[in-house]
Amino acid sequence: MSEKITLEQKVLSRNDLLAADLRRLFASEKVAIMNMVSSPGSGKTSLLEKTLGSLSQNLSIGVIEGDIQTDNDAVRIAKTGVPVHQIQTGGACHLEAEMVRKALSHFRLEELDLLIIENVGNLVCPSAFDLGEGLRVVVISTTEGDDKPLKYPAMFRSAHVMVINKIDLLPYTDFDVQKVVRNAMSLNPEIHILKTSCRTGEGLDEWSGFVMEFVQSNNE
Repeated sequence: MSEKITLEQKVLSRNDLLAADLRRLFASEKVAIMNMVSSPGSGKTSLLEKTLGSLSQNLSIGVIEGDIQTDNDAVRIAKTGVPVHQIQTGGACHLEAEMVRKALSHFRLEELDLLIIENVGNLVCPSAFDLGEGLRVVVISTTEGDDKPLKYPAMFRSAHVMVINKIDLLPYTDFDVQKVVRNAMSLNPEIHILKTSCRTGEGLDEWSGFVMEFVQSNNE
């Protein structure tokens, strides 16, 4: 057990050093980095498509897609006209800073305002791997349990924003918005909370405005 813990510490330490290098690179190029995390089925890719549709006319954006297998999400994103690169982890349940570093060769970083990383669908492993991002967004949907923050505390402690997606389905579920907000804020009182529906469009303007403010603050 002690050898396993030592190995994990070395892997995380190496990742943190590389993430720090990436953060310095992104700062020098004035590129805002957003890392989107969630469990599978939260509607994260749909939210990303809506975000690109809203902001790509005014911002130069690139997307890194992370999945264990398939390039399905990258194909969807490519249809928006935004440059995208797919990382297939081949079994790993998260992206690491080294994977992001290699993916950067597919972008002209100096021309980007915003690089969005859609992480592998998982609320456990991605919480431990810094990718050099300036904003970590956790997406949770109303078809999941409102106790997700308590079950996966590391993710909600490390996130800057929690987006509650699929709020159009609230009448058909037992999901309690006030309860999930209370659970998240009990772990992270500073977490910013937004509510969206990609189907009805509710909350999307506020979400896009929040992302735009993040990009603008990155350039100040």
